[in-house]
Amino acid sequence: MVDLAEEEMDNPTFRSDTVLSDVHLHCPSRRHLMVRLNAVGQPVFLSYFKLLWNTDDSASEEHVGESTTEREHQGRSADEMCDKDRNLKKESELNSEGVQALLDDDGDLEVVRRPRSASDLEAEPLLRHRVHPVILMKGNEDAFEDEEEECPCDFVRIEHTMATPLEDVGKQVWRAAFLLADYILFSRDTFRCCSVLELGGGTGITSIIMGTVAKRVYCTDVGKDLLAMCEQNVALNKHLMKPGRGEIKVKELDWLKDEFCTDPEAPYSWSEDEIADVHDHCTVIMAADVFYDDDLTDALFRTLHRITHNLRNSCTVYLALEKRLNFTLRHMDVTCEAYSHFRNTLNDLENLQDRKIKYTAEPIKPDFCQFLVYERIEQL
Repeated sequence: MVDLAEEEMDNPTFRSDTVLSDVHLHCPSRRHLMVRLNAVGQPVFLSYFKLLWNTDDSASEEHVGESTTEREHQGRSADEMCDKDRNLKKESELNSEGVQALLDDDGDLEVVRRPRSASDLEAEPLLRHRVHPVILMKGNEDAFEDEEEECPCDFVRIEHTMATPLEDVGKQVWRAAFLLADYILFSRDTFRCCSVLELGGGTGITSIIMGTVAKRVYCTDVGKDLLAMCEQNVALNKHLMKPGRGEIKVKELDWLKDEFCTDPEAPYSWSEDEIADVHDHCTVIMAADVFYDDDLTDALFRTLHRITHNLRNSCTVYLALEKRLNFTLRHMDVTCEAYSHFRNTLNDLENLQDRKIKYTAEPIKPDFCQFLVYERIEQL
C-alpha cells in the first residue's frame, strides 16, 4: 500500500473537480510521503507548523521581535518598509536623478547594503533551517522528537489532505485560518477565558490556537470523517493547552439544519448541557475561509442569526476569508463572485430590522504581527 501511494505522489493526477490547498508544503531534499489514507482513500499528511513565538503568557518582547523579523522576511509591502529601507530607497532615487554612483577602485558599482541588525542575526538560524510545515515520511514519525522536547510549545501539529473534491475542502488548510490564528495570538487578552464557537472548523487549526487562550472552544463542522480528523488534531496539540483552559469540543453543526444534532447515537452530537453552555456563555463566534459557495454562505448567515438570537450575552463574530479572483465568461472579466455575495449578505444582516438584536460590521486591517509561517497575501 505504501509503495503504491509513493508512486501516486510522485505522479499525481487530479480530476477536474479537484481543489488544491493554497498552503503549499515545503520540504527540500525529502520526498513528500503520506502518513496514511483516510476513510475515503485520500492521502493524509502530518505537518508541523512553526509558531514564531511560543504561546506562554510570559512571552517576552524578544519573541515578539523575532516574529516581526520573520514577517519582514515573508515579504513587506512598500508602506511597511523600515526607516533604513526608506533611506536606501532615497539614495537610489538620487542616483537615478544624476548623482554620481559609488564605484570601487576597479570602476565596479558599489552596492550599498542595509546594515544587519542584531535581530537579523538572531533570526538567521530560523531562516536558514526553515522547513515549515514539514512532511513526516512513513516510518520517521519521530523525526522532530528532540526538537519538540526542547520547545514543546513552538509547533502546531495538523493532519490534513493536500487535494480534495469541493465537498471535502474542510480537510485542507487555508490561508484565512492562519490569518485568524494570527489575530488570536496578537489579541490574546481579548479572547482570554472566553467561551468560543467556531463554524466550519475544518482541520481545527484555528480552534486549537484559540484553545491556547480561551476557556472553552466548540469546534464544529459536518461529516464524520472530517470531524474525526479534527478530533485527532486536537489530541495532537494537547501540549499547547494550559491547565484550566483550552478545552476543545468537536461537534457536528450542519448549517442546512435548523437545530443542533442531539441524537445520542450520532457521533459528535450535542448534549442539552452543551447547548445551554453555548447559549449562556458564548461571547465569540468565528469562521475562516468558509465563503466559497453562495448557498452555503446564505446557510451560514441563517445559522448565525439563529444562534445569536439565543445567546444571553452580546457576541462578537470574527470572519476571515481570502478573496479568490477568477475570470468568468458571464462577466468577461476577473471577478470575485463568492466575496461579492458575502459582502451583500453581510450588508443585509446589518440592515435587518430586528427589535431584539442589532448587527454591526467593521473591517480589521490585517497589519498585525504574523506568528505562523505562511504567505500573507493582499487578498486576505
